[in-house]
Amino acid sequence: MARSTQRRRAKEKNDDDDKQRLQKLARERQRFGYRRLTALLRREGRKINHKRVYRIYRELGLAMRRGKRRHSTQRLANIKQAPLERANQRWAMDFVSDTLAHGRPFRVLTVIDEYTRECLRIEADTSLPGMRVIRVLEQLADTRGLPEEIHV
Repeated sequence: MARSTQRRRAKEKNDDDDKQRLQKLARERQRFGYRRLTALLRREGRKINHKRVYRIYRELGLAMRRGKRRHSTQRLANIKQAPLERANQRWAMDFVSDTLAHGRPFRVLTVIDEYTRECLRIEADTSLPGMRVIRVLEQLADTRGLPEEIHV
């Protein structure tokens, strides 16, 4: 007979015993996921596959919900900002970086008025330390006055 015609008969698995123990461990250790529970079951001397533990874990509804991310980009993007009514109400600042033809990086500080869409200042250099950014903003404050808010 060809070997391909033969199959090994599966052993009967005692899922009830494993289910009860897993449920008891999960109640004791609510913050543990299926991987840590698998380790606990193996320490008890049970020969149990992690995939089987996962299947039982899901069947019993023990899977913990994932926590929400604290700073969702969508949530931050959906913040309603007050409509702009005049110039100098809100400025936007951003840093842009690129590299020169010979590979040296440079940065550009851009400051725009969000109402008029006017570019107030572009400052480009290989290095833009914080003191230089402060100096640029102070120069803008002297010539145009300070905005109510700055969006970075």
